[in-house]
Amino acid sequence: MLYFSFGSNMSEKRLLQRIEATKIGIAVLSRHLLRFHKQGTLDGSAKCDILETGQPEDVVFGVLYDLEESQKLILDTIEGLGSGYNLKTISVTINNQSVEAFTYYATIIDTSLKPYHWYKKHVLEGAIENRMPEDYIKSIEAVESVTDKDDERRQKELSIYQR
Repeated sequence: MLYFSFGSNMSEKRLLQRIEATKIGIAVLSRHLLRFHKQGTLDGSAKCDILETGQPEDVVFGVLYDLEESQKLILDTIEGLGSGYNLKTISVTINNQSVEAFTYYATIIDTSLKPYHWYKKHVLEGAIENRMPEDYIKSIEAVESVTDKDDERRQKELSIYQR
């Protein structure tokens, strides 16, 4: 199964800590914009979403992964399928070819929320490690984030980047 990741799971370290998957490469979803407005069901902070705009110039860069059905079921649970995210099939472009993949989209949106620094770092690390366009990386860097007051959770989330 092909999975289009546009948020924290773009970071291979983050995704492979959660499930087994094979990275295919960078893919582009047109007519959408990346937004940090999905309300996290566990911690209440902002998570990523793809907002459909219908405008051909709007694009979201992401990472296309191949995974087994059993791994998708695990990811569905981790992502909170049915309680914050739902699934949809989308058409993305990779290597000048259009392919279908599944992805998650937010069902609980709150534009007043901000992501935690650690969550934004996952997204940013994924964009950098996959060599996404500089202006796209800068747009992620420009997202305002806040400190998670739960030190244990923050340290656990960032520990995957420690060498």
